Amino acid sequence: MKNIEIEDDLYAYIASQTQHIGETASDILRRLVMPENTVVKTVVAPKSSTTTKTPTGDVFSQITTKDLLEYPKMVERFLKILSVLESIHGSQFDEVLTLSGRNRVYFAKDKETLLQASSVTNPKQIGESAFWVMTNNNTAKKASLIKEVAEVLGYNANDSQRLAALFAPELYED
Repeated sequence: MKNIEIEDDLYAYIASQTQHIGETASDILRRLVMPENTVVKTVVAPKSSTTTKTPTGDVFSQITTKDLLEYPKMVERFLKILSVLESIHGSQFDEVLTLSGRNRVYFAKDKETLLQASSVTNPKQIGESAFWVMTNNNTAKKASLIKEVAEVLGYNANDSQRLAALFAPELYED
């Protein structure tokens, strides 16, 4: 197997072409550029002078199904995904503070804010960030929150769904 370096925008495009969880970049490229019975020729593509960085490539390269299986507890997976999103988006992650339910606060910049909203929130810090999240929701609600967070951060509906499916694949099986 050979390793190649590609720019972020190309990786994001390849990742966006994923048809099922666990499909590798090689599988995707083979499907896209090598129809069956194609003779392989060596081609060197010119390096693009401009790139547009999208968050999608970054998040899907940092969160894989295999990585998440290392976290047996759903709350740990939930925090891992949120932590990666926070590290990618930095100050834009403040947007999650706008997400709330009718009577619930889901995100805050400190534990006390969540505890004041409800004594049963079970607040947890998101990685090493300044953000805290309420974690006493069921798995389906956590998946829904991941989708909402992704959408607030600018991900399209398909990629938001993919993130939620990485978190809880059992909820998204056909």
